[in-house]
Amino acid sequence: MKTVVLNDAGLSLHVEVQGEGPLIVCVHGWPELGYSWRHQLTYFAARGYRIAAMDVRGYGDSSAPWGVDAYSMRNLCQDVATVVAALLYAPSDPSQPPSQRKAILFGHDWGAPIVWNTAVLFPELIGAVAGLSVPFVPIRSRSFLEIAAEVYRDRFFYQLYFQEEGRAENDFEADVGTALRKVYYALAGEGLRDSIVKNAMRNKNQGDDLLTDLVDPKPFPKWLTPDDLAVFTSTFSRTGFRGAFNRYRAQTLDVTELADIAGQPVTQPACFIAGALDPVRTFVPGVDAYAKAGAHCRDFRGSTILPDIGHWVQQEAPAATNEALAAFLTSL
Repeated sequence: MKTVVLNDAGLSLHVEVQGEGPLIVCVHGWPELGYSWRHQLTYFAARGYRIAAMDVRGYGDSSAPWGVDAYSMRNLCQDVATVVAALLYAPSDPSQPPSQRKAILFGHDWGAPIVWNTAVLFPELIGAVAGLSVPFVPIRSRSFLEIAAEVYRDRFFYQLYFQEEGRAENDFEADVGTALRKVYYALAGEGLRDSIVKNAMRNKNQGDDLLTDLVDPKPFPKWLTPDDLAVFTSTFSRTGFRGAFNRYRAQTLDVTELADIAGQPVTQPACFIAGALDPVRTFVPGVDAYAKAGAHCRDFRGSTILPDIGHWVQQEAPAATNEALAAFLTSL
């Protein structure tokens, strides 16, 4: 069932909902859609959960405001809280079972920081949280962009390439299908083991673009079918990429807008799931970001690192990801 939730600003948030029971809300990352959670929707709906996958603002059928400031972390967390409050059966009714008075959040890529910070901002709505690919790091006094600009001073880094408004949009929108296949493959397990892709990324310099020299695989690995690719391609061909890139540009706003929760941990039960080959793991050279994934979580239930899997963990390895998520839910 598809539904539309309106936030306080009148923006529409489109949500796919399946099943009945305790509420799970899934939040995707870049460049994905609520559709990225299709394997989890069917799996957990069949196991007695009411599971929802939203199109984040800027994506799919949800509203896509133009301004960069609309994509601050606080705005995106507020959207998730709005969806949760709309879908909970009775969040303030003490006669309801506790499991139906708070939601569980799953988030991948940018969706992971969104759900982590939603848990911190709205503990009255969120009962547990699972982050995929990106561990929780509390808000600090410096944005990650500032750190990346120092670490990658003389080298290419995709988030810095995204900063110039219009440039990445033009590159990706010139051939949406090819752009998506290249990015999906480059960050998947197959692409991360591909010497051509590795050399292309290794040889990029500051000022280069992302897509040139990346591989457009034919055929694409089986974890994304032609029908799956068609969903992503047709949707981004219709919406464009500005909303998707604006989240990267809005990072500098978070330091100020979320100063009230700077340094605060996630207190709800939490877990972390990722692919062993995910490049997020080594964004900062010499640091394994997955080694202490629960360092800022008070009730951390453990990490699951899937061998030979890349960034798109819930799509590349749906069965193993679902098993890890189900074990986490059982622990609750």
